[in-house]
Amino acid sequence: MSPITLPLSQLKLLSPSFNTTPLFSFSASSNNLSPISALCNASHFNFRRLASTSEPLPVTPAASTTTINTSVTVGTDDDQSDSCAATAFVIHARSRIGLLQIITRVFKVLGLRVEKATVEFEGDYFKKTFYVTDSHGNRIEDAESLDKIKKALIEAIEGGDGAAEVKMGSTGRGVAVRRAGLGLGEERAKVDRMFGLMDQFLKNDPITLQNDILRHVEYTVARSRFSFDDFEAYQALAHSVRDRLIERWHDTQVHFKRKDPKRIYFLSLEYLMGRFLSNSVINLGIRDQYADALSQLGFEFEVLAEQEGDAALGNGGLARLSACQIDSLATLDYPALGYGLRYQYGLYRQVILDGYQHEQPYYWLNFGNPWEIERIHVTYPVKFYGTVEEEDFNGGKRQVWVPKETVEAVAYDNPIPGYGTRNTITLRLWAAKPSDQNDMESYNTGDYIDAVVNRRTAETISSILYPDDRSHQGKELRLKQQYFFVSASLQDIIRRFKDAHSNFDDFPEKVALQLNDTHPSLAIVEVMRVLIDEEHLSWSRAWDIVCKIFSFTTHTVLPEGLEKIPVDLLESLLPRHLQIIYDINFNFIEKLKKRIGLDYDRLSRMSIVEEGAAKSIRMANLSIVCSHTVNGVSKIHAELLKTRVFKDFYELWPHKFHYKTNGVTQRRWIVVSNPSLCALISKWLGTEAWIRNLDLLAGLQEYATNADLHQEWKMVRKVNKMRLAEYIETMSGVKVSVDAMFDVQIKRIHEYKRQFLNILGIIHRYDCIKNMEKNDRRNVVPRVCIIGGKAAPGYEIAKKIIKLCHAVAEKINNDPDVDDLLKLVFIPDYNVSVAELVIPGADLSQHISTAGHEASGTGSMKFLMNGCLLLATADGSTIEIIEEIGADNMFLFGAKVNEVPVLREKGPALKVPLQFARVVRMVRNGYFGFEDYFKSLCDSVEVGNDFYLLGSDFESYLEAQAAADMAFVDQEKWTQMSILSMAGSGRFSSDRTIEEYAEKTWGIEPCRCPF
Repeated sequence: MSPITLPLSQLKLLSPSFNTTPLFSFSASSNNLSPISALCNASHFNFRRLASTSEPLPVTPAASTTTINTSVTVGTDDDQSDSCAATAFVIHARSRIGLLQIITRVFKVLGLRVEKATVEFEGDYFKKTFYVTDSHGNRIEDAESLDKIKKALIEAIEGGDGAAEVKMGSTGRGVAVRRAGLGLGEERAKVDRMFGLMDQFLKNDPITLQNDILRHVEYTVARSRFSFDDFEAYQALAHSVRDRLIERWHDTQVHFKRKDPKRIYFLSLEYLMGRFLSNSVINLGIRDQYADALSQLGFEFEVLAEQEGDAALGNGGLARLSACQIDSLATLDYPALGYGLRYQYGLYRQVILDGYQHEQPYYWLNFGNPWEIERIHVTYPVKFYGTVEEEDFNGGKRQVWVPKETVEAVAYDNPIPGYGTRNTITLRLWAAKPSDQNDMESYNTGDYIDAVVNRRTAETISSILYPDDRSHQGKELRLKQQYFFVSASLQDIIRRFKDAHSNFDDFPEKVALQLNDTHPSLAIVEVMRVLIDEEHLSWSRAWDIVCKIFSFTTHTVLPEGLEKIPVDLLESLLPRHLQIIYDINFNFIEKLKKRIGLDYDRLSRMSIVEEGAAKSIRMANLSIVCSHTVNGVSKIHAELLKTRVFKDFYELWPHKFHYKTNGVTQRRWIVVSNPSLCALISKWLGTEAWIRNLDLLAGLQEYATNADLHQEWKMVRKVNKMRLAEYIETMSGVKVSVDAMFDVQIKRIHEYKRQFLNILGIIHRYDCIKNMEKNDRRNVVPRVCIIGGKAAPGYEIAKKIIKLCHAVAEKINNDPDVDDLLKLVFIPDYNVSVAELVIPGADLSQHISTAGHEASGTGSMKFLMNGCLLLATADGSTIEIIEEIGADNMFLFGAKVNEVPVLREKGPALKVPLQFARVVRMVRNGYFGFEDYFKSLCDSVEVGNDFYLLGSDFESYLEAQAAADMAFVDQEKWTQMSILSMAGSGRFSSDRTIEEYAEKTWGIEPCRCPF
């Protein structure tokens, strides 16, 4: 039997992105640092496993003994020569996955050096000897240091389960660690064989990556490795990255299952994830390795990344917020699982024809989605319609729901990697499929058409995001969609809980449920139904559990915007749930009467059931009554909830109301979308730690006036503007100057977001230029005005705003008098990938909603992080941005929240500036064409009808624009403001938001997967 000597290159754990300074050396100055805490500290590093040996290890048959003993002997090696004075660590163990890597990692993070290692085979066992020195190359001999190493090895090898027995070796030179093993047999031999075959993680060197990509080209994409295009290369690349995600994903799930922590289940009907590829390779820490590997194959990483389409899983800020929070949950190591729907078409694809918006289905799944894993074995029945019957049960009566229709929910899992951690969590999306029982009955009776109809009806549930609910059929489909989502998710959550627990009293200690707005609010009623009807808990016991597990975040600012469900619809589709809602409301009202007396107006306002000619269920009221916490999404939003939207509830339960200001993930919105700025930040801060701790950006404040930084900063911004200018020319044919100010407003088209105000301001600017003398035009600051966003299909005013934008652009862009002094561009089908191009190239970003109408507004945070200056009203999160960067670094205008009601009360008496009346008249009189079409749009802002106060704020708006012009002329001042804006954005990371939720609302702790 001869030992195999392992090359040191196989034992080193590479960490290209992090400092490899030893956490401590064994000396008197470091004796108070335990090896366990050292391991915890080191776990922030992104180590990568390599193969354990340079040749495959043989798999031996099972031994005849009935136990397995693992021993670790620590002692000095007297046989070593002086030239290799080292401590020998001898491990005698049965092979299992990753054992060698676990041990070498312990030495690495403790600051020890492995000089040599050998492996010997003894039947079923390996005898692994490591010759180790301290960080100075000396032998380790003192007992205290040996004890530290012993504890660290125990923690790593035994996994912290406390099952190890520690004894002193008979030689007196070391410590033996023994652990009782498992019974041997045929099954054990099979497990060992599988572990032996998979006892390594995928490597990330260029040769391995190239082999993996080509293997997927040939065997996954089924194309010849000698002939494949960019899209096929992207598909192979994506599967190669997914392989590495799955390794971490499996480890994370196994770790969660073993530790059994309290988990947060994030329920949201929307996620705008953007492209998975770039975000995944950056979070995995292998972006540069893939770029090198692809370059040698003749491909560019950026070109292949462009082949990926955006997943159509959401619309607007709520969806993007959910995606940011999922990223932060993974990065911060929280035991979390996100649930949503796998929309077949998503919202819609916006197409502009002759300036008019048209909606087309977005077939984003036509070419497959390499990032998802279909879990055909994870399916749950979701039931609809039917009746509720009463039956005898345990000497009493109980209600039994007899449904009429069943649909199957099939799980599609998307791994979400964290940055700088091994943790990879799950975003589980549900797709609706017909029940096999229904299909079989139809086929057996020869009714094939009915079988096809059943399939189409079932799949419609998860086909599109937010069906148009102006019709009864639309309302029914939306309700079906919401219940399908919560029913499948809760069945999955309860199944996971019951796998490890038998007592539902433990449910609140292991489960936290986050309602992202009111769309998942039926989850409350569903949990009550399951606990009472299926688990046979008493009402009081079930109610106590429900009130402990739900937290509710609302994004609404106006009471009239709160979701309501018609009672007749709920009674038809979910009859048992309506009964439970009535019971919840009855109990609540009875208790409320004891608190406030017979104040029928207030009782009516607070009731979950809204009375009237057509009864409805107030989903927000239901959520507040049943949740332990109600969260706003900004400071001003929380005040609006307390004083306007939920005033009655706040007075009843002030302790329930909190706020956590929304945030966005810097990984997506700086590292992925603006790599040049990312590199510049890391250079000047001297660290990449800001990618996990955005507060470190504040360190740039001291360099805000540094001339060298200014020069580099302007160069980065110019390159980003050149990319955006190229995109604009390709997309619209309009050629723009990168020396002009790029003035951007990209968000959902809505009256309260006031894109109309922006367009009227552009018309005023155009009118001024046209009426100037030629010599005066030299003093005009050139502008490229960029607008983008989608209008809801049934929102006519919003669609007219889009048409007006195109009509004005047609006039301005073709006027030789204006030339490069002013351009207007509309970006169609705005999505995350477009935003990643637009935001880094923007000089000025407009966030001009009427004060009191924006709950938060995460778009401003993305621009802020990229050094873009803001022109804004004091609304939503802008107020907190002012606190961080100062009003001097922004361009503020408009009425304050408390002034808006006063101005509205003036009505026809409200005076508007002459400039406003002139530009509105230009539109009304057909200066830009389509006189009749724009009449209703102009009517909406006439005195007395101007609900969103465009006229009232117009003069202040023009003053803010003039201030922006003056600042832009002084490029040094503009650059300083840009640096200070970005340096003050640390508070607006979604990492901070999630940490606040975890600590103050969910009660969960990080559960970091070991390397």
